[in-house]
Amino acid sequence: MDILSGSKLTLSQFKKSDITEEYISWLNNPDVVRYSNQRFVKHDKLSCNKYLKSFKNSDNLFFAIKTKDTEETIGTITVYVNSNHGTAEVGILIGKIDQWGQGYGQDAWNTTLDWLVNRDDIRKITAGTLSCNKSMIHIIEKSGMKIEGIRNFQEIVEEKVEDIYLFSYIKN
Repeated sequence: MDILSGSKLTLSQFKKSDITEEYISWLNNPDVVRYSNQRFVKHDKLSCNKYLKSFKNSDNLFFAIKTKDTEETIGTITVYVNSNHGTAEVGILIGKIDQWGQGYGQDAWNTTLDWLVNRDDIRKITAGTLSCNKSMIHIIEKSGMKIEGIRNFQEIVEEKVEDIYLFSYIKN
């Protein structure tokens, strides 16, 4: 797997050495995982190693997001590939809160989508997010993905029922 390069960051294969105390703290930070079902799980080195191992011998990809200027890891991006159907489901986590709102999420998202669009084995790229996750909706829509469905009243966040928006990009 080559390193993917965006305008502000690089994406490289997530490795065991990327499982740091800081990374684990992101997964256990209620603000970081506010809209993720990871908020229901207590993470530790063992659970993170198990998750990383789940990518071995699979078509799925797990990237570390690193800033170009400092090479600091600020988040992760996953791609779940279904080779039988030519689909890829993308998810992102920017764990470093002080890096939020600086365009890294958009750059990582666009870099990943551009890379997937250029793969011959992928015909459709998908993503989903809660209706209350306005930042993620903005990133997805700005990348050119279109809403293709809504799972109404699907999850509860902070005692409020929320929809899940399903987005896609279909290659022509």
